Amino acid sequence: MKWTEVEEIAIQLADAHPEVDPTKVNFVDLMNWVIALPEFDDDPKHCGERILEAIQQAWIDEMD
Repeated sequence: MKWTEVEEIAIQLADAHPEVDPTKVNFVDLMNWVIALPEFDDDPKHCGERILEAIQQAWIDEMD
């Protein structure tokens, strides 16, 4: 899984952290949680604020 697979990342984060409100997650934690996902296989340096915003929004959408 790569940074660009925002929806899949969001699904996996929702499964891995069901007790977390994605609107309250800071980007440092979000990035670390994405990197820790078992299927994630991308360079952490390729992540930026825009990607993290997209992941966070997709996670919020997933919770609705």
